[in-house]
Amino acid sequence: MAVSRSAQPPYPAIALLSAAALGYEILLMRLFSIIQWHHFAYMMISVALLGYGAAGAVVTLAQHRLRARFAGAFAGAAGLFGITALLAFLAAQHVGFNALEILWDSRQLARLALIYALLIAPFFCAATAICLSFTCFPAHIPRLYAADITGAAAGGLGSVALLLALRPEIALRLVAAAGLAAGAVAVWRSGSRRSVAGFTLAAVVILALPASWTALQSSPYKELAQTLQVTGARVVAETSSPLGVVTVVESPTVPFRHAPGLSLLASAEPPPQLALFTDGDGLTTINRFDGRWEPLAYLDFLTSALPYHLLQRPEVLILGTGGGTDILQALALGARTVDAVELNPQVVALAQERFGAFSGRPYSLPGVRLHVGEARGFVAASAARFDLIQVALLDAFSAAAAGLHGLAESYLYTVEALRADLDHLRPGGLLAITRWVTLPPRDALKLFATAVAALEAGGETDPGTRLAMIRGWKTATLLVKNGPFTPAEIVAVQSFCAARAFDPVWYPGMTPDAANRYNILDRPYFYEGAAALLSDRRVDFVDRYKFAIAPATDDRPYFFHFFRWNTLPEILTLKDRGGLSLLEWGYPVVIATLAQAVAFGFVLTILPLWLFLRREPGTGQGAGGVALYFTALGLAFMFLEIAFIQKFILFLSHPVYAVAVVLTAFLLFAGLGSRVAERFQAAGRSRRMVRLAAAVIAGLALLYMLALPPIFREWMGLADGVKIGLAALLIAPLAFAMGMPFPLGLAVVAARTPGLTPWAWAVNGFASVVAAVLATVLAIHGGFTVVVIVAVVLYLTAAVRFPGE
Repeated sequence: MAVSRSAQPPYPAIALLSAAALGYEILLMRLFSIIQWHHFAYMMISVALLGYGAAGAVVTLAQHRLRARFAGAFAGAAGLFGITALLAFLAAQHVGFNALEILWDSRQLARLALIYALLIAPFFCAATAICLSFTCFPAHIPRLYAADITGAAAGGLGSVALLLALRPEIALRLVAAAGLAAGAVAVWRSGSRRSVAGFTLAAVVILALPASWTALQSSPYKELAQTLQVTGARVVAETSSPLGVVTVVESPTVPFRHAPGLSLLASAEPPPQLALFTDGDGLTTINRFDGRWEPLAYLDFLTSALPYHLLQRPEVLILGTGGGTDILQALALGARTVDAVELNPQVVALAQERFGAFSGRPYSLPGVRLHVGEARGFVAASAARFDLIQVALLDAFSAAAAGLHGLAESYLYTVEALRADLDHLRPGGLLAITRWVTLPPRDALKLFATAVAALEAGGETDPGTRLAMIRGWKTATLLVKNGPFTPAEIVAVQSFCAARAFDPVWYPGMTPDAANRYNILDRPYFYEGAAALLSDRRVDFVDRYKFAIAPATDDRPYFFHFFRWNTLPEILTLKDRGGLSLLEWGYPVVIATLAQAVAFGFVLTILPLWLFLRREPGTGQGAGGVALYFTALGLAFMFLEIAFIQKFILFLSHPVYAVAVVLTAFLLFAGLGSRVAERFQAAGRSRRMVRLAAAVIAGLALLYMLALPPIFREWMGLADGVKIGLAALLIAPLAFAMGMPFPLGLAVVAARTPGLTPWAWAVNGFASVVAAVLATVLAIHGGFTVVVIVAVVLYLTAAVRFPGE
């Protein structure tokens, strides 16, 4: 049925479909963190945007036929979104992609491309319906944009609410059903009651599917999957929330003996343990504790026990207590009090309640105070001072060694984080951080370099006097002291190492012959690296080192990123001798994703539209200027959005919260901005308003880069609900201005050259696809500030190149 001039767009259906599409995008981030790893998060944003760009191309090529059948086409596309949202994910999780093999097995690149292609389909269907609405109702574009963007904002918050109440795979069904509901709303308006019944029946079928049909299939290379292959190992409990799926496993036949870096001279083994995984990875344990300390004697033979041999009856703060092992270690080794900070309340509930009889309820032992919250936030809000602050080792060795956390932002190991920790130490107090030993040295040296930078940021001119580090065969522990180490403390470090066959890496006055005595390497690489980082050749050493070990900062919080392009050829030459195990896999995956985004985007958007412009005489007039304007907007909007998502991870404590809240705030207030823009469009002041909006965006974006760090320090310790509200308020003025240039430009294009409306949509989508991944790459290498500056330049460029000029 053709669209009449008096017809109104299906605003409720558009809002519902947009909510389902963004909810699906956020759910995919959560789902792929479970079945694969964290670095797929920004791939999901790129996939979603590519679906929107491809839809613009298709609507451009078939707009005449689609316009004549708008109601049916809209409803059909919405319904297909609901069906493909479920089917595409179920198919994608059975593709068999393994990030660990991406450089030596060409099939993995093909499998990654297949996952990318499968997940485009749902977003393509949703975007086809929405883009067609823009094409059929050009006079209503600002209102359409507002309905689209406001619905998406509701979907962002709704996805978090679903994850709080339901398992991710159940939430997936509801999102799919919401797409079908959008189709039902659209056909209801056209009076087709039979079609409404069909959409309703399809939604009921999806909701009623057997649970086994939509069960998550985690990668067989994750620790949980590997553990469950052990004879007798079984899952005894599992809980889910936006923070992760927490799984508890028992293995009575082959008992767990998880004691990272346990000294080879240890005479005691760990007691019975339960394994605890988050999203199938990050193994930690719950120890059996019956009130007797003797079975926990092994805890004194870990490198993390060192600070307890330098302090008497310390008051301890532990950041990231997990299943409670670090609490037991502190109490067993003489801590007077323990403040235990754990982000995930599910982990606390499992250790404290569900398995309390097994664990001895570590969080309620005498002297222990529990704080459920994020580590940086707790430190920022606390006025207390401690004798010892311990940063627990909670990530898995296998994932760390493979570089699978390379794209994960970590605000625990930045210069600013260490500086904040040091400010909360009493005189003579210690900051203790334990990391995995990887060879050649990476984690340990980067941590050491970050500590040196943190001390110098606090005014220390001789940081070497305040640092000590030791290593075992699998872990290394760094101590940073609030004051110089004394001769007696240095002797204590030496004695601790000698009694447990650990090697000193650094202590004040250390000589080369004291290193590399027990866990012998070809050369004392760790000592040489530490000495170089404390010398006047530090900059040259960091620049020439084969891995990226420059200090992590809040502007570049990628502590686990070690990849360097100039090392890649050398590693590839060692392929036949196992050299690829030295490669960090997270980074090549994101580069492969970027390449695929460019390739898919070109084939699905730019190429067909270029052919269309050649085929339609006169349609291509002004296409270059339109492309420049909307490309600049697509890049700039996504650069700012991704930069703010990454910055707000620090403030909101978790990537899922940051993605949901920041996306929702950006979309909601950008939607409001687009509604206001309608008034300026009617008044013929579009060009002036775009230039004003660009100036406001530039000013606010640069101001926030300066103002957000001190604001976060002051407000980080507030309650989550308060922080979410404050985050929305901070984003509101910037997003409001960002919501104006796109609809104002699109309205001008629709009025002057209607045939280029889908072209504008498509090139904007293509630019956004690339920007979603490119922003992460730029942030890794240049920091968030660089990403924001590039975005500002692009917005100002767009203002100058407004359509029609």
